[in-house]
Amino acid sequence: MKKLNRYLALLATVLALISCQSEENRYDLIPYPNHIEQMPGRFAFDNHTQIFVSPECGDEITGVLKQFAGQLQKTSGLELKWAEKEGKNGIVVKLNPELADEAYNLHIGKNNIEIAAATPNGVRFALQTVKQLLPAAVYGDTLVTDANWSVPCATIDDAPRFGYRGLHLDVARHFFSIAEVKRILNVMAVHKLNTLHWHLTDDQGWRIEIKKYPRLTEVGSMRSKTMIAKEWDNYDNTPYGGFYTQDELRDIVKYAADLGITIIPEIDLPGHMMAALASYPELGCTGGPYEVSGQWGIRDDVLCAGKDKTFDFIENVLLEVMDIFPSKYIHIGGDECPKLRWEKCPACQARIKALGLKDDEHGTAEHYLQGYVTERVEKFLNDHGREMIGWDEIMEGGLSTHATVMSWRGVSNGVEAAKQGHDVIMTPTSPLYFDYYQSRDTQSEPLAIGGYNPVDLVYKFNPVPDELTEEEAKHILGTQANVWTEYMPTNEQLEYMIMPRIAALSEVQWDQLENKDYNRFLNHIGHILEIYNAMGLNYAKHLFEVEGEYMVDESKGCIVATLRTQGDAPIYYTLDGTEPTTASTRYTEPIEISTDTDTCTLKAIVVRDQVKTRTLVRPFSFNKATGHLAELKDAPSPKYTFGGASVLTDGIHGDFNYSNGCWLGFIDTPLDATIDLGETQEVSRVKVGSLVQYSEYIFPPTKITVYAADGENPMTEIGKLDIPVAPKQDADGVREYTCEFPSVPASKIRVVVNTTDKIPDWHGARGEKGWLFVDEISIN
Repeated sequence: MKKLNRYLALLATVLALISCQSEENRYDLIPYPNHIEQMPGRFAFDNHTQIFVSPECGDEITGVLKQFAGQLQKTSGLELKWAEKEGKNGIVVKLNPELADEAYNLHIGKNNIEIAAATPNGVRFALQTVKQLLPAAVYGDTLVTDANWSVPCATIDDAPRFGYRGLHLDVARHFFSIAEVKRILNVMAVHKLNTLHWHLTDDQGWRIEIKKYPRLTEVGSMRSKTMIAKEWDNYDNTPYGGFYTQDELRDIVKYAADLGITIIPEIDLPGHMMAALASYPELGCTGGPYEVSGQWGIRDDVLCAGKDKTFDFIENVLLEVMDIFPSKYIHIGGDECPKLRWEKCPACQARIKALGLKDDEHGTAEHYLQGYVTERVEKFLNDHGREMIGWDEIMEGGLSTHATVMSWRGVSNGVEAAKQGHDVIMTPTSPLYFDYYQSRDTQSEPLAIGGYNPVDLVYKFNPVPDELTEEEAKHILGTQANVWTEYMPTNEQLEYMIMPRIAALSEVQWDQLENKDYNRFLNHIGHILEIYNAMGLNYAKHLFEVEGEYMVDESKGCIVATLRTQGDAPIYYTLDGTEPTTASTRYTEPIEISTDTDTCTLKAIVVRDQVKTRTLVRPFSFNKATGHLAELKDAPSPKYTFGGASVLTDGIHGDFNYSNGCWLGFIDTPLDATIDLGETQEVSRVKVGSLVQYSEYIFPPTKITVYAADGENPMTEIGKLDIPVAPKQDADGVREYTCEFPSVPASKIRVVVNTTDKIPDWHGARGEKGWLFVDEISIN
């Protein structure tokens, strides 16, 4: 019996050790490897750990190992030794030319870490995997001697899905210092991105020193004012600017290269050139005067395509750009170039005539003139050993044979380019614009340009559309997220908008489709946030906050609120507007919110040990329509349907974010909604909530017509409100339009809200249809 007891005790000890080891060996890697075999045991770093680099690896790979060793010593105090031959307790690095360009093999055993790769980047990514397996403190600047400086054993064979894994950064709208840009490069390296697309020039500022044209930075780098928020004709009247010297740019190119990142510069042309025109007015069609723009959006003034000096300017600028940036690609923009000035410019019209350009069913002669500019610039770049990238507008007016297309207006232009045989980088606004909101609770968010691109939407994106054949799909080089900085005046806000969405982006770029798993990603994101903390970064915590979904329950005449959060952390809530605590009601099932009162405010918190998150605050206001599901004659645009008709009568009023789920968007049909009130009631007023964002082509309604019926009687018109189209741009914002009429008894109300059929001439999209965004219909 004693022997049996000793055996059972021993077995219990072994099982306990296995259990502890299982808990200890976590593989919180983002992006997750495409093939990993997890194994028991750990490799521990100590002062006797050695590094052996095979002689054929070369100086660059040796430098990568020195970077790793230096960072480990700074944070752990451990000094790794350099060995002349392989041994135990070390890192062994060898070349394997049979591996793909950025692939690596990594074997972590109890005695050694073995790395094989064909290129320096392969070694970098292997070591990045090792760093993510270490304590997060390895990414910081503080010495931490009491951490467990070891990594779990594993065998990893890994390679990226896409060769182009990018992030775009605009520094023209708001300027970021070299130190701040380096912080973004550091984050990119954590997640194995390999390309920074750097948007250096635009209407609002010229940020790159060009020695042949000094006025570009003397004049073009500084604007005299900046518009306030989204008030298009209201300015702060404060000079704003900045630029990088060529020496600073070369420094950051080298810094990025040491992280395995290539920088692709963008000089946006022939549009978005107000900063250049302000510096050299003779490059425009009218000769000016011009000023560096303090307003966001598109300007009518562009480079004159009819003057030879314009092409001299472009080529001289690009020569200096190519001297600074050794990248294979140079980005020339090509987007949002109005043709208004070209239509009236004698020089441009003479060029059109000389080239024999004509209007046809595909475009105007001026569109083909932009095609001429694009092809001429591409030839110049090709003659200097470089290749051209442009936004998908470069497809308009014809596209030369070698240009690579960045598809930002959705993926359809990228699909068309790939079918034509062009290489493509997918950068669609949804879901890859990181200047869009990442939470629907925009009232507590920093101001964003609009839209809604949360982490989960980013994660689910597939850059290769199903309609492409296997051969066509090879033209999809990769994908990137774009960061436009109109509403990011500080580095803290820039980082907040990028992280943790960049973590989701990295798995889109790196992982094969079959290896993506959003639940696994969520389980690993906690360690990534620890890394961000160690790096001193500011990041959004939406993943760990409470999210709500609100739907009308017609049968109960109430609003049903469903709350959720990542993991199983407890949620507590109140309905009386008081601040929730752990003594408040714990959320266990959807909440039925009665519409018997005039108002109600739901507040909810999630309780976590390490992450402090914001309180969810959702105010409701009720009326006779609330809780009664509207019947829509025509469906909204599929892109802006969200919760469907429930949005119109859920007691929630939308804010300035048209993609936060509170609005329905219409463009081809009016909103035509019928609401059954359930019983006859006196009705004398109908209010309709509408959004106005002229820059997004969202206009007020042009007419609201109200009909009523009592019982089985037919509908009759009881009220109408005509809303004139604004003769000039007025303020953006959330508006409420009221249609009043003599009180009538009604059990059903029909509301028809008309869209803007033709955008007025004062707008840049004159003649096109305007969007109508509607949220709450209130009946009293």
